[in-house]
Amino acid sequence: MIREKGKGRSPKHESTDAGHRGGPARSSEEVAVIAMEQRGRITRQYQWVNQKWEEPMNRAKPYKISKRMVYEAFQQVKANKGAEGVDEQTIQEFERDLKNNLYKLWNRMSSETYFPPPVLAVSIPKSNGGKRILGVPTVTDRIAQTVVKKDLEPKVEPYFHEDSYGYRPNKSALDAVGTARRRCWRFDWVIDLDIKGFFDNLDHRLVMRAVKKHTDCKWILLYIERWLKAPMKTGKSIEERTKGTPQGGVVSPLLANIFMHHAFDEWMKREYPYISYERYADDILVHCKTEKQACFIRDKIEERLKICKLGLHPEKTKIVYCKDELRKNEYPNAKFDFLGYTFRPRLNRTRDNRLFVNFSAAISDKAKKAMRQTIKRWRLHLWSNATLESIAKEINPVIQGWINYYGRYIRSEIRSPLQQIDWYLIRWAKGKYKRLRGHQHRASDWVKCIKIRDPQLFAHWKAGMARWG
Repeated sequence: MIREKGKGRSPKHESTDAGHRGGPARSSEEVAVIAMEQRGRITRQYQWVNQKWEEPMNRAKPYKISKRMVYEAFQQVKANKGAEGVDEQTIQEFERDLKNNLYKLWNRMSSETYFPPPVLAVSIPKSNGGKRILGVPTVTDRIAQTVVKKDLEPKVEPYFHEDSYGYRPNKSALDAVGTARRRCWRFDWVIDLDIKGFFDNLDHRLVMRAVKKHTDCKWILLYIERWLKAPMKTGKSIEERTKGTPQGGVVSPLLANIFMHHAFDEWMKREYPYISYERYADDILVHCKTEKQACFIRDKIEERLKICKLGLHPEKTKIVYCKDELRKNEYPNAKFDFLGYTFRPRLNRTRDNRLFVNFSAAISDKAKKAMRQTIKRWRLHLWSNATLESIAKEINPVIQGWINYYGRYIRSEIRSPLQQIDWYLIRWAKGKYKRLRGHQHRASDWVKCIKIRDPQLFAHWKAGMARWG
């Protein structure tokens, strides 16, 4: 239907409702997502409408991307929070003009005119003293990547291998640790694989080739290729990228999984179906029966990765012997780290109180050190204006996360770093109350009384890991 000229009514006064217009109801593609934004007690309602009122959306835009997908992607990015990118725009600033910002993004993505801005290079220290470079996208770009991820992920997820655990729905790092723990009891040898610079060295052509095996959607392929080639801003300079996908991108973990599914998982299934392994993105454990088999499989994997333009780290990749009470041979490597856990021989007790040596997993020394550093950075002893209740409310989510993850296996190993919190609470009490200043034992007894009176105030108290038992 074409509007008559000279009626004097602008499109903003016309309704998209069939009852008001007298025509057929609009599709969900044309009718806007209604977003509710809370501002104190005032609720503002945003309604998106098709700017080309009389032209069906599938004719107006070359790509059919619904506005609902864009809005839901924004909600997900908002929930995940995250830092600002090169434009220094925060999520709160983006939300101030939410309607126009989301419309512009949808319009550009639907018109194949969206070009991702450079990602911001952020350096974070590694445990070995080196640095890892993260590529932080802008808020707008994170929303765009989430739109693609939400469309592509359901298509590829059913094809992924059951022993691939990284960044997948309904699978977790703890699932990978648990499976590795059981298999270390069954198999005597483990190959601890470390792919050198995995995210930085992914070949763009091979990544696109892998993605095309799962989708022929033109707009998904277009924007993935543009994200792979998006430059990186380091300081004041902008560097072009010819390989790799930046860690920190929303779509990067999915691309990594698709790539490794074809480069490693399918190859292992085809060539060595009798070999068990666990893979979390680029962290891989392979289980073998003998040392000879382990050396053979390691060499074959190295050859395969070279074909895929990747390589194993010569120092970090190692073969490990799962030594315990029944496996008593000597070997240079008898422990390894995997996803924050250290696997090694440990002294355990049977149900009848007999001691025995078992090859098992517990929180790694690196993870303990990271916990202690985080607690130190909180500087709880300086929160003199806060109450114990407000301190607990602030830090309990982090403490509970540590307990849930690192306390799954050999829970007692996380007691020591968590008890550091109690020392800071004692220092806090000495600084807050004059009668406790300079009296270490008196302050300790005071915090202990609080713990006895309210044992569930802090998450580690509730878990029975307080300094006072």
